[in-house]
Amino acid sequence: MPVNALLSGAIIMAALVAALFFLRFWRQSGDRTFVYFAISFALEALHRLLWALYPLPDPDAPLYSLIRLASYLLILFAILRKNRGRLPE
Repeated sequence: MPVNALLSGAIIMAALVAALFFLRFWRQSGDRTFVYFAISFALEALHRLLWALYPLPDPDAPLYSLIRLASYLLILFAILRKNRGRLPE
């Protein structure tokens, strides 16, 4: 179990570092896409933290899957919003 706790901690830290990098990129560029990515990585860190602190017997439990789904949908929304083209008039 200590190895799993160590790996979970490393993954949480990496997700939070990625979120902080995206926040820095947002401050430099002003592009909201970076905010969406930062929130997504923060949600991923939250998911891993909850999973490490309160493990469920079923790894496919809807509670944790919904957090991950929200994170992925936020990334998808950011990409679609960024690549949305202007319609010709």
